[in-house]
Amino acid sequence: MASSSRRPVAELGDLTGRRAVVAGGAGHLGSAAVETLLEQGASVVVVDQAAHDGIVCDLADEAATRAAVHAAAEQLGGIDVIVHAAALVGTSERAGWAVPFDEQTVASWDEALSVNLTSAFVLVHEARDLLAASGRGSVILFGSIYGLVGPDPSLYEGTELANPTAYGVSKGGLLQLVRYLATTLAPRVRVNAISPGGVERGQSPAFLDRYRARTPLGRLATEEDVKGAVAFLASDLSAYVTGHNLVVDGGWTAW
Repeated sequence: MASSSRRPVAELGDLTGRRAVVAGGAGHLGSAAVETLLEQGASVVVVDQAAHDGIVCDLADEAATRAAVHAAAEQLGGIDVIVHAAALVGTSERAGWAVPFDEQTVASWDEALSVNLTSAFVLVHEARDLLAASGRGSVILFGSIYGLVGPDPSLYEGTELANPTAYGVSKGGLLQLVRYLATTLAPRVRVNAISPGGVERGQSPAFLDRYRARTPLGRLATEEDVKGAVAFLASDLSAYVTGHNLVVDGGWTAW
């Protein structure tokens, strides 16, 4: 018989009464994070350039991002959880971005690092005292398999897709930011990452076939695949987990 002092899993995963901010919450993965946190009972504020019912914010703007933290805290009455899921990705339409390496520009590089990496630093930096005051603060940054390994150029041959240099660089930087923050903000705030593999969103058949063949589980990810990771890292299910990168890639990086 289990010890009566141990809380049941359902209680450990319950976020009732906790307050969450999701940067990039209007995007594909961000909206999955929002859905998860709401299902766990949390109150959620979305911070996104395309937010409809949240705080509209250009995360490349430091002052606006810092102000958004306080606006969200005022709405929620504090902050217990921060999720950063904002990013320029391979399909983002920017000049000098999703093009061959010799055509990539410093302007697109700078924009990607600002949105993908710097805004995560700014968000947590501004919210650090609020998270600490919570006593159960949890930060989740979305990384990528391309923060762990280099891209396979053969996946993209003959397709409209590309893998911009700054994307992987920014995701690798996020993983180091997780390690730094996990030790710096301990013991009152936990900081972890989720690194998904490629997410299926109607890419070209050639790309999809190559990606599936390269993945042990034989498919791309869906937004639903990250929900369990968010539920785990946001809640007391992971109360003794910090500085961790939870890879959700169907085995892509296991080869």
